Amino acid sequence: MARTQIEAAREGTVTDAMERVAERENRDPEFVRAQVAEGQAVIPANANHDALDPMIIGREFATKVNANIGNSEETSDRETELEKHHTAVHYGADTVMDLGTGANLDAIRETHVEHSPVPIGTVPLYEAVKRAGSPEDVTKGLLLEVIEKQARQGVDYMTIHAGILAEHLPLTDGRKTGIVSRGGSIMASWMEAHGEQNPLFQVYDELCGIFAKYDVTFSLGDSLRPGCLADACDEAQYAELDTLGELTRRAWEHDVQVMVEGPGHVPMHRVAENVERQQAVCDGAPFYVLGPLVTDVAPGYDHITSAIGAAMAAQAGAAMLCYVTPKEHLGLPEEEDVRDGLAAYRIAAHAGDVANDRPGARDWDDALSEARYAFDWREQFRLALDPDRAREFHDQTLPGDNYKEARFCSMCGAEFCSMRIDQEARRDGEMETLDDDRDGGTDLESSPAAEVNRPPVGTHESGDLPSVDDENDYPVERADDD
Repeated sequence: MARTQIEAAREGTVTDAMERVAERENRDPEFVRAQVAEGQAVIPANANHDALDPMIIGREFATKVNANIGNSEETSDRETELEKHHTAVHYGADTVMDLGTGANLDAIRETHVEHSPVPIGTVPLYEAVKRAGSPEDVTKGLLLEVIEKQARQGVDYMTIHAGILAEHLPLTDGRKTGIVSRGGSIMASWMEAHGEQNPLFQVYDELCGIFAKYDVTFSLGDSLRPGCLADACDEAQYAELDTLGELTRRAWEHDVQVMVEGPGHVPMHRVAENVERQQAVCDGAPFYVLGPLVTDVAPGYDHITSAIGAAMAAQAGAAMLCYVTPKEHLGLPEEEDVRDGLAAYRIAAHAGDVANDRPGARDWDDALSEARYAFDWREQFRLALDPDRAREFHDQTLPGDNYKEARFCSMCGAEFCSMRIDQEARRDGEMETLDDDRDGGTDLESSPAAEVNRPPVGTHESGDLPSVDDENDYPVERADDD
């Protein structure tokens, strides 16, 4: 019996996960199988993640969005992490990465996996450093131990910083911001202290064995991603990318699924170049990008600077976008930051899908536009990416129920509403009447669009995620998390 999705796909088997993905994407199951078999798409689905509703990441499918959450030593507790998870799922995160470095890591992680309908990702290197006490004290044995434990717990994909090599480090000397990846800086520190090659690179074949056993997907980390525009597309970044291409092919030899992580900070005119280069070097493995941020001057607004680059990356072929919140570079995001970051990135992902003419992607836009022209406020709210926010903004100035029937909003008022003026001119014969029959308008129920390109944004019920008040929902704390 096949152990991994890619192994089954290569054997010609359409798994239950592939059937579910085909349903969610409105695609043929055989097409899904072929994309997974060729490594062009991944279905992160750990065999021990029973609550998972399978999804797919690949450039031929709807663009996905990941939300990072996680506690730290300085702030955040278990209740806050559960609320972030609720918020992320509710506002449309397709996957959630737990990047916690604080207390109770095992308890929080196991609770997330036990109840999460979306794939859970981690960076196991963080836990290894926490247990060792310092980057220099991490051992290869500890790395393997932590990674296998997290795989056994049901983590669906892991960022593995195996691509940064000792020979790459001198290439960063002329940079403006050095190595900005946490995992990359840890590995660089370890190599400098030990005078050895990257330990994750050294044990990579053993990692492939663990990943194959549990069907964990590699998310190959971009340890040398640029941390500012000045460092984008430099020799260090592209040297690591070449190594990531080699690691991709090695994982495929072990029947392990792979996606590759990307930058970072990149000026607009070089975003497409980054995507195209990764696709060529990594033989079409899905590209998972952070941003990219297209300018460095907007702390507090980096969900916007990065969503611009994310939309361009999606259009160029990136398969999944890692959201950035307004707190980027400034602090640990809270619940409202998660909401704002996901809104920006769902917009970017959808815009990319519309630009790439994904089946039915624009139907959602058309349906909302029809409701807007008809002054159907309730339908506008229902179709909005964030219905609560749309209703809230409208009702701040026109709160009464009677204004839900009004043919204007407070921006232009009744006298200067352009759509009202347009409609009256057409009705009076000054212009041709628009064709408003259209069989009742756009029918989203019969649209060929994937689930993520149809409202509501949150396609999963988050009510099954436990409340922190119910202590029975938490696994027993472990001493190694102290």
